[in-house]
Amino acid sequence: MSSSKDIETLLKMQVVAVVGCSPKAGRPSNRVASYLMDAGYRIIPVNPGCEEILGERCYPDLTVVPDPVDVVLVFRRSEFVPEIARQAAAKGSKGLWLQIGVSHPAAAEQARKAGMIVVSDECFMSQHLSRMGR
Repeated sequence: MSSSKDIETLLKMQVVAVVGCSPKAGRPSNRVASYLMDAGYRIIPVNPGCEEILGERCYPDLTVVPDPVDVVLVFRRSEFVPEIARQAAAKGSKGLWLQIGVSHPAAAEQARKAGMIVVSDECFMSQHLSRMGR
């Protein structure tokens, strides 16, 4: 379980890479990314199948994102988390946020050892709405 302090710390960070961001408006990853953009976050979509999502340049993985990333928000299946966590650590990200239904205890521990704050199995948008409003 993630601590309230960890959640609040990550919610205050402004640059969020959304790994697994979908170009389809009805998908949770797209809705959350859109909400976060409206709330003032800078969103960097990460999806190897797209060049642009929500008007933002999309990258195939974290290794080629040219800018610093504060939080890596993961909308991929749990089996993909170890590689995403490795890329996030190499990028120098401060946080790894695994959306509802996504968890990988071993990868989360590795991310913590790399100095990241980790939140698992929580919705970034729901937490933002309940703690920071709009």
